[in-house]
Formats: sequence, C-alpha cells, structure tokens
Amino acid sequence: MTSGLAVFRVLRNLTISNNLKYPSSRLILGINNKVFNRFCSTSEASSEKEIDPKDRSVKIPVETSIRYLKSRAYHGTYGNEPVWVPYRRNLKGHLPPKTTRRTCIKQDKIVTGNPCPICRDEYLVLHETNVDLLKQFISPFTGEILHYNVTSICRRQHDTLVVSILRARDQGLLTYDVPFRRYNYDDFKPKTQ
Repeated sequence: MTSGLAVFRVLRNLTISNNLKYPSSRLILGINNKVFNRFCSTSEASSEKEIDPKDRSVKIPVETSIRYLKSRAYHGTYGNEPVWVPYRRNLKGHLPPKTTRRTCIKQDKIVTGNPCPICRDEYLVLHETNVDLLKQFISPFTGEILHYNVTSICRRQHDTLVVSILRARDQGLLTYDVPFRRYNYDDFKPKTQ
C-alpha cells in the first residue's frame, strides 16, 4: 500500500503531461502501467462499457428477428401495421426529395438523425426466411414489391429487400402470381391465300 501511495505522490507532484507517454520517461521514473492506470484513471466508470444506441456492429441472427416479430415488444411498437407506416422523415422544405438516402449506416454506426424503418430497429433483419417481415413490403393488391418512395427505406436496405424477396420466391416461401402472357393470336391462325 505504501509503494502505491508513494507512486501516487510522485505522479501528483510531477504534473503528469504528455512527456510520460513515452516508454523511456516511464522507465526512468519506474512507473508501471498498471499502477499508473489504477491510481490516475480519469473516471471510475470507464471500465464499464456503455452501449451506444447507434452502434450496429453486432449482427442479430435471423431466428431472433423472427421471434421479435411475434413478441409483445414488436406489437406494442408497431401494432398490426407494417413497420414503414408510422415512419415519417424530417425534411428540409415542403417537398420531399425524389429518392431516399443511399444508406443510413456507415462503418457500423447510424450516421443520420432520422434512420429508415429497417435501420433504426436493429432486430428487423431482412432475410429470405423472415417471411412475415418481407410480406410487409409487398403490395397486397398487385403482389409487386413496394417502391422505396412509398416505404421510405434507404436504397441499400431496398436492394437487400429485393434480393431477399426474390430468394424467398425461388425457395417457395413466398407465393406470387405468374405474369399474364399476351399472345398474338394472328401468328396461330391459318393463313388464307
């Protein structure tokens, strides 16, 4: 205890500055990094990691996302409406831009003040097996994928959405109507001479 107290007094009297960050000055003074960090830490709460709400570096598994869509928390937040219905982006001016933003997440952090409905909720994962989420972005009348101007999702998530829906249709998880084929019946009629 006395050696730690002596080191603390030496450090206090030396007015710690940038000159102690070089290894040679620490060797001359005989300062151990563990002792230095133990007695001269700026805050005690720095050892605990704070969870940043804008951090998206942790990838949520698809199974967790499917369970989230059936949970009380999801129904309390979104109700029975699709996830894009309650979203409204703050716009500068009275006319909305013609396209949505390119992406909301850069380098695993949310960089926009108003992220799109998919980017703001980390438990909404676009994947071909997450059929309940994909159905929210398909028109119930025509069966087509809703445009990003309607859903207000960023273009990167819209590209992921289109790929996920096409994969789900290929695997048979989503049903879709085969487009009507128009024939030119004049080609099949016998030609009269």
